[in-house]
Amino acid sequence: MILTVTLNTALDLTYRVRSLRPHASHRVSEVIERPGGKGVNVARVLAALGHEVTVTGFAGGGTGRAIRERLAGVPGLTDALVPVAGATRRTIAVVDELSGDTTQLNEPGPQIAPTEWGAFLDHYEELLAGASAVALCGSLPPGVPVGTYANLVRAARSAGVPVLLDTSGEPLRRGVAARPDLVKPNADELAELTGSHEPLRATQDARRRGAHAVVASLGADGLLAATPQGRWRATPPARVRGNPTGAGDSAVAGLLSGLVERLPWPERLARAVALSAATVRSPAAGEFDPAVYEELRGRVAVTGVASAA
Repeated sequence: MILTVTLNTALDLTYRVRSLRPHASHRVSEVIERPGGKGVNVARVLAALGHEVTVTGFAGGGTGRAIRERLAGVPGLTDALVPVAGATRRTIAVVDELSGDTTQLNEPGPQIAPTEWGAFLDHYEELLAGASAVALCGSLPPGVPVGTYANLVRAARSAGVPVLLDTSGEPLRRGVAARPDLVKPNADELAELTGSHEPLRATQDARRRGAHAVVASLGADGLLAATPQGRWRATPPARVRGNPTGAGDSAVAGLLSGLVERLPWPERLARAVALSAATVRSPAAGEFDPAVYEELRGRVAVTGVASAA
């Protein structure tokens, strides 16, 4: 079983409008509602790939109930979310059909009480006992300590469970110091962590800070990996237009599934890039187009790169 942790789950709403204009009223042509938050998106992709996956984190209020109802219909996915008094947040993606661009609005999340946090920690320790790998994903809701991911990384390592960390800012900086097996920042998050805007140098610096391996998202340019086995750049065969929401989460699912299947790094990276591109082509956040994935995964270019000077 793969475990994904989403402390700040969300109900993802995708609105499609003909053309998004500031200071104007818009008629929405389509509304799509899905359970979300980074780790939930990762779990849905893993389940679609045929893996048994358990989702934990927090869920509360009407939005939390809506998330749990929708997760109940996903084959291979187990809901282990911890109930809280506050209402789970919503995220809104507004897709401009004319330009193809997407505007994202993210709510902060519910206030987590100390008793609710304690209940989650006990639950997490129990779930680790049956996990083959764990992904710690996304932002922290109010009330959760900023050093949380570092503690969760240490708990996974103590249990002998490989751990992937995908977050940003201070939670990332502290989490990296706890020595996760893999971190997956985007280029901006990596630059904030290391102070370097040169991706290869920054990935190597992130490894020196404690991460066993680093895979950086470079947007439409694919992925850059620095690992103990080598360094690679993985690029899609062509730029893909569409809704990028959840594309990074699909990349995480590709990397995590490759880890538990013990695939060589080039194969993990090719899978991650193909899943990410197939997610951009999907109309809803956190889903991927299977036909696009099958078409692209054999065409992703993975090349070795030399160390930064």
